[in-house]
Amino acid sequence: MSPYLPITPSEIADSAVEAAEAGAAIIHLHARDPQSGRPVQDPDMFMQFLPRIKQATDAVINITTGGGLGMALDDRIAPALRAKPEVCSLNMGSMNFGAFELGAKFTEWKHDWEQPYLEGTKDLIYANTFAMLERIMIEVGQQHDVRFEFECYDFSHLETLKYFADKGLVKPPFLIQGIFGIQGGMGGRIENLVNFKMLADRIFGDDYKFSAFGVGRQQMHFVTVAAILGGAVRVGLEDSLYIGRGELAKSNAEQVRKIRTIVEALGLEIATPDEARAILGLKGGDRVDF
Repeated sequence: MSPYLPITPSEIADSAVEAAEAGAAIIHLHARDPQSGRPVQDPDMFMQFLPRIKQATDAVINITTGGGLGMALDDRIAPALRAKPEVCSLNMGSMNFGAFELGAKFTEWKHDWEQPYLEGTKDLIYANTFAMLERIMIEVGQQHDVRFEFECYDFSHLETLKYFADKGLVKPPFLIQGIFGIQGGMGGRIENLVNFKMLADRIFGDDYKFSAFGVGRQQMHFVTVAAILGGAVRVGLEDSLYIGRGELAKSNAEQVRKIRTIVEALGLEIATPDEARAILGLKGGDRVDF
């Protein structure tokens, strides 16, 4: 849906480094088949770009454990087990993850898998059961000192995180990422963002770092409000292909520069990678396996 999406390992590495140079303290990464662009969780594919990014920047590396829709859990966690990064994403509950409307709205597809992939989400449950979450927390988190970006698509996901925190499977400080605008999750309304933060404050107090983003056209105003509320912000082509109304973003870095300009104009400061490590209690870039 955009010619600017980085697909090959080289493109992903270059885009990540550019985003870090623009001010991103943490880089969240997925991999794709370099010929078809299809999401893949092949550890060898990740290892084609992770060392390059680490050599070129001090940014914190955050690897997905979500992968792509319909992937088996063993495949989803394989890159994290191989690379042992400082941070991994962790989706905090099973849900309807509806991207099927895009399949109808867009007409010019580059690859034959893309439209069926999106339309198939009308009849797909994105599974993150309690057993699956526990396994990730133990095998990835506890065994390799990896911390998580807890991706919360629903208010109930905060309660699920509290359950695991009470069990001692994860420990503060928690990086809690509120995600808004996915069909099947919290809607893209600012009142949802405010209410989500209020609930997180009530449950976790000072034990967490708040972050949030909106999907699609909600992206920039959502992250701006998140920053005003004292939170961190996430931007990137995974969440929105645009930099403005009807204008495709040419890179992840372009979105980073835009939100950096906004938050600095508000009198706020962005964290360096080392400051982010201190805030989140990370193990450090010298203790990863790439």
